[in-house]
Amino acid sequence: MNLFGTSKEQQIIRLFSKGDSRAMDALYAEYADCLTAVCARYVPREDDLHDVLQESFIKIFTKIESFEYRGRGSLRAWLTRVVVNEALHWLRNTRQLFVVDSDIEKMEMPEEEPDASLLSDNEIAALIGRLPAGYRAVFNLYAIEGKSHKEIALLLNIKPDTSASQYYKAKNMLARMIREQRKKEELQ
Repeated sequence: MNLFGTSKEQQIIRLFSKGDSRAMDALYAEYADCLTAVCARYVPREDDLHDVLQESFIKIFTKIESFEYRGRGSLRAWLTRVVVNEALHWLRNTRQLFVVDSDIEKMEMPEEEPDASLLSDNEIAALIGRLPAGYRAVFNLYAIEGKSHKEIALLLNIKPDTSASQYYKAKNMLARMIREQRKKEELQ
């Protein structure tokens, strides 16, 4: 909070409400990195990521007048929701959700959690990016966005049990990838 009692969020919203030409630049400067990271969790390929982000910012700038400030963090939460929804929309339109290779379905599921403490956030994010799109979407919505399987089911037009199953499989696949990464690093 600054000296005058208004947050960056409030300052940005005020610029938009006044029609100030600096509003878009201020929002972009403040949130572009964060929103890029959010989008990359769902859309790991860089060219596609840029397309989804562009559509997200277009939607943000055209719908910002409908945003209602509800306290600290509410703008960031709204922006994140727009980007997640745009990424899910892109995944649906490109028919990438829930297309799972049958070999993946037959994998042995590990029972114990791997120690990921020696991996960086970027390494873990890269491993999440390698999950099949359907697994990745459910994993992100559940583990990172904090949605329930019922909420995910409504978002993705699937059953809650399907969401839970996709999450379980994603979590186990990610555990296997973390173990493999750790083994590679130990051998080096």
